[in-house]
Amino acid sequence: THERGEPNRPPADSALEPRGPGRYDRAVRLVLALLFVLGIAASARADTIVRIEGKNFIAPNGGTLLIKGISLGNWLMPEGYMFKFEVAKSPRQIYGAFDRLLGPERAQAFWNQFRDTYIRQDDIAFIKTAGFNTVRIPLHYRLFMDADGEITGEGWLLLDRVLGWVREAGLLAILDLHAAPGGQTGINHDDGPGYPLMFYVPRYRQLTVKLWRAIARRYAGNPAILGYDILNEPIAPYHDVATLNPRLEPFYKEVTRAIRKVDPGRVVILAGGQWSSSFDMFGVPFTDNLAYTYHSFWASTKRDSIQRHLNFSARYDVPLFLGETGELTDEWNARFRKLHETHGIGWAFWTYKNLDTPSTVVSIPRPDGWDEIVAFADGRRQDKPDEALVDRAIVEYLDGIRFRNGVVRWSYLESLGLRSEP
Repeated sequence: THERGEPNRPPADSALEPRGPGRYDRAVRLVLALLFVLGIAASARADTIVRIEGKNFIAPNGGTLLIKGISLGNWLMPEGYMFKFEVAKSPRQIYGAFDRLLGPERAQAFWNQFRDTYIRQDDIAFIKTAGFNTVRIPLHYRLFMDADGEITGEGWLLLDRVLGWVREAGLLAILDLHAAPGGQTGINHDDGPGYPLMFYVPRYRQLTVKLWRAIARRYAGNPAILGYDILNEPIAPYHDVATLNPRLEPFYKEVTRAIRKVDPGRVVILAGGQWSSSFDMFGVPFTDNLAYTYHSFWASTKRDSIQRHLNFSARYDVPLFLGETGELTDEWNARFRKLHETHGIGWAFWTYKNLDTPSTVVSIPRPDGWDEIVAFADGRRQDKPDEALVDRAIVEYLDGIRFRNGVVRWSYLESLGLRSEP
């Protein structure tokens, strides 16, 4: 054996060192030089992505990052209420409604134009000028993976494009898996069967891990990405919580290992159970660069509403992130936001763009005749609306989702402490 720091040198007559300082010393110098270069490269890479330090997110420039985000809801993960549907809530129900309304071919053309138009470069540029620093992007797995589990789909190019715009604008992005294979929540917005089968069926878990590995490999080291929000609102409170809660953290460990193999150092964001409201199932953080997210709507604006989360953060010295909130009044927005900022907690409000509502950044004008389309989609009327009405309403809707045609809710932005009306 040899002392630490003392090279374990071979005998003088070794082939590595025939005489004097020879090849062995040169090999040592080469290895040290290589380690030095790799160290510089690793350090340089670390300086290009967000990391975690104690309770804080640390920006690439070394400063503390307080997330001020907005979610790009409905774009790659449609939700019924954002079309004013009350029965057709999940993506598959929404797609079915448009298939019945337009026929499959025209419906596919509608969705192609919808996804191409709903979020464009001018949307991202406005988000930046409004004062946000982050966008949270909800994803549906079926846009990135086919029914057989092959990594393919139109979502990849759309995500590539928006991340390019995000980087160009000087923003950051959080990628959020809103709908995982099999469903992780057990309600309409995971597009599953009404039960969180991902935690029961090994194939669904494997597909979810595979998807995250593919995402991480594609965007490894991408400085536009703040972190990966692994599951949106897992395990609704009315399912078998006693069985499912203990499965959440082990699943997060498995996904995080897969991500870190191809995208080391990336921030991983872990959502609590029961619609991202509880961290009770979590223990000591299992690796570095972890953050914990919760969602809260219509809650008290006093400290007692978040005290349990503050206790968790203090116990394990980890950062918190309010991943979804809003959908109420401007006055409530302001109070709830200030409560979180007082405690150093960043936020992402829900949502950036919505149909005919004051509780959003950009309100989409409601097309003439849209109520008849809603009644048909929800099954309250069996006969299809007049074809001319449908055609006109669809054209108006697809035109209205363009940023230039939306109504900016300046009071909403002001409630978030951001840019007020010029």
